[in-house]
Amino acid sequence: MLVGLAFASALIGCAAPPPPPPPPKPVVVGPPTDTVRIPLTDLLARTYYGNAGGIYPGGINQPPADHDSAARARRNSIKPLDVNGDESPFGKYVLLSIGMSNATQEWCSQSSSPPCAPWTFMGKAAADPGVNHYTMVIVNGAADGQDAPAWTSPTSPSYDRIKVARLAPLGLSENQVQVVWVKLDDQKPSVSLATKADSVHSAPADSADANILLANLGMVLRALRVRYPNLRLAFLSSRIYGGYATTDLNPEPYAYEGGFSVKWAIESQINEMRGLPANPRAGTLDYTKKAAPLILWGPYMWADGATPRSDGLGWARADFEEDGMHPSQSGETKVSERLLDFFKNSPYTRCWFVTSGYCL
Repeated sequence: MLVGLAFASALIGCAAPPPPPPPPKPVVVGPPTDTVRIPLTDLLARTYYGNAGGIYPGGINQPPADHDSAARARRNSIKPLDVNGDESPFGKYVLLSIGMSNATQEWCSQSSSPPCAPWTFMGKAAADPGVNHYTMVIVNGAADGQDAPAWTSPTSPSYDRIKVARLAPLGLSENQVQVVWVKLDDQKPSVSLATKADSVHSAPADSADANILLANLGMVLRALRVRYPNLRLAFLSSRIYGGYATTDLNPEPYAYEGGFSVKWAIESQINEMRGLPANPRAGTLDYTKKAAPLILWGPYMWADGATPRSDGLGWARADFEEDGMHPSQSGETKVSERLLDFFKNSPYTRCWFVTSGYCL
């Protein structure tokens, strides 16, 4: 019996070791990329037809250190000016909107003229005791039908309208405009970033509307710097969701892809200021040579319809008018709340936008 146990123990001792565990399965993060429209703020290091996410270069949502430092310096230079552009303790500085129908509805009113609806950005800002109502004046320059091509030339009637009908009645001049919020698109786009792409990593067609919008944004930013000689900062936003649209003015995927146009314009300026070539579509945006203001993202407000993005923002059908493209009152409210939160809390705005603001 002892011999049998010893023999069995020997067999066990000689048994082959157990096979190694199988290699771990690769971790798939999120849905497939490249053909899926994911908010840029959530896309991050993933890509859409080869284009990286994040609203700033490198798949991140914050400006790189050198652009941040330059933006803070520009922010600190915002001072009350008189109508001649000279610094004055009795002067003002103007925060101005530039854009099309959606922009004017969200900023102030559908007609673009005052009074502003109370649920819009200007309406909410006017009722907020924390907002600086002493040295800052918020003005709505956006208007229905004024898409990107309407702003590309400094001699455009759009700028004359602002000068005569928006600034002058308030006793203001173009010399006092120091900050702008820009929200623009091109009407009736037809070529997406996916067009003529041989694979998900190939370059988009040159005629893609996102590339055309990028070129227009470059011209608009240079025109703004001509019309407003003391312009310091420009905050850019892209469209909200376009998937409910019943017209061809700016449906999906173009509302989404317009976010890349803004991202590329800012990235081009960052690269140019680092001594790298500017994006040839954007053209020069060198703020040290007064070619353009320094540009940053304003609120990024695209979400894939009712599917909430990581911060909870989503767009219901009820947030839009009958055409599915222009925001309803609830949609305007969503945008205005984000605009107000942005200007009250961004490190580039709070020290001049709110009465108790401070610069770091």
